[in-house]
Amino acid sequence: MTTKVLDAFAQEHKQLLESELRTLVEKLNAPSIIKEAMYYSLEAGGKRIRPLLVFATLSAFEKDPKIGLMAAAAIEMIHTYSLIHDDLPSMDNDDLRRGKPTNHKVFGEAVAILAGDALLTYSFQVIGKTPNEFASCETKLQLVMEMAKAAGSEGMVGGQVADMEGEGKTLTIEELEYIHIHKTGKLLKFSVIAGALLGGANQTQLENLSAFAHHLGLAFQIQDDILDLEGNQELLGKPVGSDSSNEKSTYPQLLSMEGAKKALRQQLDLSKQHLEKTGLNIQLLKEIADLIASRDH
Repeated sequence: MTTKVLDAFAQEHKQLLESELRTLVEKLNAPSIIKEAMYYSLEAGGKRIRPLLVFATLSAFEKDPKIGLMAAAAIEMIHTYSLIHDDLPSMDNDDLRRGKPTNHKVFGEAVAILAGDALLTYSFQVIGKTPNEFASCETKLQLVMEMAKAAGSEGMVGGQVADMEGEGKTLTIEELEYIHIHKTGKLLKFSVIAGALLGGANQTQLENLSAFAHHLGLAFQIQDDILDLEGNQELLGKPVGSDSSNEKSTYPQLLSMEGAKKALRQQLDLSKQHLEKTGLNIQLLKEIADLIASRDH
């Protein structure tokens, strides 16, 4: 359960982010159809967990969360591009995303692919838009390099490839963790690292925040797998059981549902243990961790 403090923080910064995303797309000197397709998926809602982690990490350093607005927008663009491409017929072939027709169902496959490409490339430009009073050129370069690594072949894309190669196979728990550490976890971790870099973290804080995000990413995916079997289709915005129908290995399949829920609690506990070592104001980050582990969509 979230507190009123986290609810208020999340609502304020979600509105800030969504306003900025709208402005960033509107400013593009590009064909209207591509802008419309980009914004269609950006505005589809979602939990905005990744931007919230940027803002909450900055808050832990007692910095103005708005310092991370460009980084948060860039991360949400990358996340959204990955969803557009994931839904394509050549990938997961999904008709619904967040309760709405998927991008390619509305705009066609070609425009959907290009909308994803546009969001990915624009995300790096957006990082560069971070005002100089918020981040030095060196910090912005570091953010770009870390984001590229988290999103690319060593991160999210590598995880997606391993995920596709694992379809129809019974994976080991280590193989499944590799997929989720890369496909989901790397971008979640970057969200925390971005807030830490912008907040002026020291090396010890960076290491513990990185470990916090690592365990949080695994908890996020375990809960995703649980919801795929026990969730409410209306809340999820997609069919329940889609992983099983796509012949994907999941935590409940490999560990049993009881084992998956135990693993979820273990990852959540480990994430909080690392938070405690940072010496920061960690209450919001702890509550986000609880939110991730208990969410229903």
